[in-house]
Amino acid sequence: MNLKKNKKSSKEKIKEKRDLFEETVNRIINGKRTKKKEKHKIQVKKKKAIKAKPEKIKKLIHHRFNKKIIKHPKNKDNQAKIKHLPVIKNAQKHIHIVSPKKLQDRAIKSEEPDKKTKPLEKHPELLESKDTLHNLVTLQSETTNEDKDETAEKEDKTAEKENGSKEEQDDQEEAEVKNEERNAEIEQIEKEENKESHSLAKTMQKLFGRTPKPQSSVKQPVVNPKENIPAADKANEKKEDKELQTTQVTVTQEKFDGETIDAYTIKIDGASADIKIIKNEIGTKYIVNIPKISIATSALLNDIREELIAITSVSMQELIDPKAFASIKKKFKEEAAKLIEKKIPTIKEETESFLVGTLMQEMLGIGKIEYLINDPNLEEIVIVSAKEPIKVYSKKYGWLETNINIRDEEKIINYSNIIARRVGRQITVLSPLLDAHLVTGDRVNAVLYPINTKGNTIVIRKFARDPYTIIDLINNKTCDLETSALLWLAIEYEMNVIISGGTASGKTVLLNACMPFIPPNQRIISIEDTKELALPEFLYWTPLVTRLPNAEGKGSVSMLDLLINSLRMRPDRIILGEMRKHEEAMVLFEAMHTGHSVYATLHADSAAETISRLVHPPLDIPANLLQAIHLNVVMFRDRRRGIRRILQIAEIEVEGETAKANTLYRWSPESDKLVKHSKSSRFFEEISRHTSMTEEEINKELNLKKKILSWMIDHKIRKLEDLGKTMNLYYQNKDLLLKKISKNDTNFILNYEK
Repeated sequence: MNLKKNKKSSKEKIKEKRDLFEETVNRIINGKRTKKKEKHKIQVKKKKAIKAKPEKIKKLIHHRFNKKIIKHPKNKDNQAKIKHLPVIKNAQKHIHIVSPKKLQDRAIKSEEPDKKTKPLEKHPELLESKDTLHNLVTLQSETTNEDKDETAEKEDKTAEKENGSKEEQDDQEEAEVKNEERNAEIEQIEKEENKESHSLAKTMQKLFGRTPKPQSSVKQPVVNPKENIPAADKANEKKEDKELQTTQVTVTQEKFDGETIDAYTIKIDGASADIKIIKNEIGTKYIVNIPKISIATSALLNDIREELIAITSVSMQELIDPKAFASIKKKFKEEAAKLIEKKIPTIKEETESFLVGTLMQEMLGIGKIEYLINDPNLEEIVIVSAKEPIKVYSKKYGWLETNINIRDEEKIINYSNIIARRVGRQITVLSPLLDAHLVTGDRVNAVLYPINTKGNTIVIRKFARDPYTIIDLINNKTCDLETSALLWLAIEYEMNVIISGGTASGKTVLLNACMPFIPPNQRIISIEDTKELALPEFLYWTPLVTRLPNAEGKGSVSMLDLLINSLRMRPDRIILGEMRKHEEAMVLFEAMHTGHSVYATLHADSAAETISRLVHPPLDIPANLLQAIHLNVVMFRDRRRGIRRILQIAEIEVEGETAKANTLYRWSPESDKLVKHSKSSRFFEEISRHTSMTEEEINKELNLKKKILSWMIDHKIRKLEDLGKTMNLYYQNKDLLLKKISKNDTNFILNYEK
């Protein structure tokens, strides 16, 4: 009897489990609550028997449908874990949330079945419909002996242990779902902000080569960011730092042993760098020492850069105009200083100036190359490619290798695009050549890969911030007092002068040095491919520059166009950068014959070669027109000693259809002086014919000019503006100038306008 009762009780238990299982599933699917109250122990066993864990499904329903919440009325243990459950109306519409497939997946993950029992994985078809749930229970009810009851109890105990970990996994799943929804909301907000700032981003991309990011809160940089970092993190940080450096301009800090033959400091926009010229047995190097910026400070500068772009607006016209560009720089500096002080209130003034200067170089310049551009001792800067360090040409030491490297070819392309956009041009794969100038006036030439098979190249020929004047050329023996006075006489009385010479021989330098001799009441028009001339303010000067066509082949303005147009602008003097083509030369000589005073440069190594180049293609000028040239000055560069000299001063004699040069002065290499070679046959005759001066008066005029030049040399009046004020006073009131010179009243001569 006892055995029968036990067997009967085990059957009843299984039946109770089956009934409770059905009630629970129905409650979940139909969203109904049973009013039936069961004891706490029976309910726990019921939930253990349900391997699909309906309370987890309820959690998912609660998360998916954020409805009115009530407390679970039953198990107190479950109330600690599941504090709230949703009241769901029309639960049939949302039945896909607790699909049988999910019940199966959760049941499979819940526990490993005992080998004696039939595993659930072998019967996935039992969970495909509502009827199969009954089959699952009947499958278990077939085992009616006591041994299998004990195994069920063991399974219940193992299930209890696993409940905690499973519920933690469910909580993690819910957190992941919430994070996904939150991220989706953030992305939507960012899209709306990006739409609003699209026009600003497009403008900033054109101006600065980058687009602004949405503003975010910026943390202050840590002074020592590598402190208290685990070894593994430090290794990762070093790796990231190395990867970062490969995509930007870097300054190599490797020690270069040798003798320091020159050292000075360059300051730009508050930032400074120490320059050293070091020489050893291998060669000479140009070393730039710039304070290193930490990763944290770089991140701060990036955020400040984005904020500056967002709060300031700049037009392309402002970037092209040098005066407007100066005001933009000033505005950016003020805003940058405010942002840095706001984020780091305790920052030192020196550090703040350096960070502001660094921002200005990156945003409105071309990075660390700005230090080289602002070095007055350099003439050329060459970015060969990303594989090699930058090379520079020093006035004193020649070609030098620097310790500045551009690690990425894309960075060189970006610099080329920035330079091109600021002069209204573009450089692309289809048009890979660029001839332009910086806002500072420096001439830039860029060539992209694969035209340059080594990589992308930029060559910057510096425009002198303090250009050479005739006083400088006399001091360094390029010319002397006598030849300078002769050139002054020729330019004052509107003689036509052609300056010829080889590459980098100083043609443009001499042309620029002679222009202050022009009287201030005459209109000057200069025509150049790239602006190189710099004239004093007192002159009536209109500089014109050519323009290349756009991508569609339209909008070009050639030198011939400007030359023809300049004749309609009533010029007294025409300055042509360089004669290259027949049409340009013909218009220029036509201007000479119509009474305009013309000055131009030409590539030729001697006076005889100048005539040969003029009368043969590509210039192909008839020889009889060459008599319009009154003086030909030939420049020369000694490649061994690195000096520049006036090689010859000649006049051109024309007889019928032939022309020849008559050399008045020539340079003697032995004495390093200009000496007289032969007498003039027509120059002084032309001066006398145009001015009605006798030979004696001409000589007196030459001596007076030598006296003024000598006085300026003695009193070190060599700057362009100071020389310009002296020349202006000479033409306005010659007697007053001579009187002040006799009294050595330098203060009056340089400040008489005030």
